[in-house]
Amino acid sequence: MLELQEIALSLQSGKAQETMDLISRAIAEQYAIEDILKYGLIAGMAEVERRYRKNEIFITEVLITARALNMGIRLLKPFLDACESSQKGTVVIGTVKGDIQEIEKNLMSVMMRGMGLRVVDLGAAVTSERFIEAAEREKACIIACTAALTTTMPHMKALVQAVIAAKLRDQVKIMVSGAPVTERYCSVIGADLYAPDAVSAAEMAEAYCNSRTAG
Repeated sequence: MLELQEIALSLQSGKAQETMDLISRAIAEQYAIEDILKYGLIAGMAEVERRYRKNEIFITEVLITARALNMGIRLLKPFLDACESSQKGTVVIGTVKGDIQEIEKNLMSVMMRGMGLRVVDLGAAVTSERFIEAAEREKACIIACTAALTTTMPHMKALVQAVIAAKLRDQVKIMVSGAPVTERYCSVIGADLYAPDAVSAAEMAEAYCNSRTAG
């Protein structure tokens, strides 16, 4: 019987094909898709992020791991699509203007899908206008934005101000996340939710969307 930790360890080594083979085995052995994500891909990438922040590995190693992650996500996509439900709620997600680092955003996106939320991924370097247009079009509960650089964090504040100007502040919550982002910064700019990691982001998004549906 496969141990899901094997997926996490393979991912940390950047072994894309091996990671995909292990995921296929996990699916065949009828592991829950959410568990494959949480204890396999998410756990593996979280360790890579931790080591990178402590300067134990370099960005090139992170990018190799991210390639393996993306391949694993593509393999799981049909199952994730089946899990998604607009009834639970929709999240619009992207990295802020000027920021092209998508690792954390991708992790958040895949984990939210695993929770059964409908996720509209706008990609990288998304302007405030695009976030707002998508939120209105998709009737989103949450706009989730990430920043990997301190120089792009001000665009999070600009997004909050743009949402207020668009008179959507009472209709959509704004979630912020990323390596340089803190709970204090979230409070200072007037955002609603601070996610320190992908698992927390998914749990908070699900809880909020469920409470809104129940209300």
